[in-house]
Amino acid sequence: MKNTVILVTKNGMGTAEEFLQHTLFGKYLDLLLQTGDLPNAICFYTEGVRLVCKGSPFIEQLQQLETKGVRLIVCSTCLNYYDLTDKVQTGIVGGMGDIIEAQSKAEKVISI
Repeated sequence: MKNTVILVTKNGMGTAEEFLQHTLFGKYLDLLLQTGDLPNAICFYTEGVRLVCKGSPFIEQLQQLETKGVRLIVCSTCLNYYDLTDKVQTGIVGGMGDIIEAQSKAEKVISI
């Protein structure tokens, strides 16, 4: 996963009720942290930006990933749209150019 970028576009993982989406996303993050096989970056846009903001149950896990060198790129346009700019708890607020750059440098891009 070293040269991989993960795209997070939903408020969780998959398309289901929020509880299931959050359950799956939490397990996904736990397993990433346990295996140590980490992606280069995780990009959050559209509804996905909610996962890095105040009130998200995943802040601690995401901060652990960031501490281990995973770049967390958060779409500024999406934050503005959802009025969440001042609620970001982890990651780097960037633009679509930052997301495109991360994707273009990746050997593999995974959307969850």
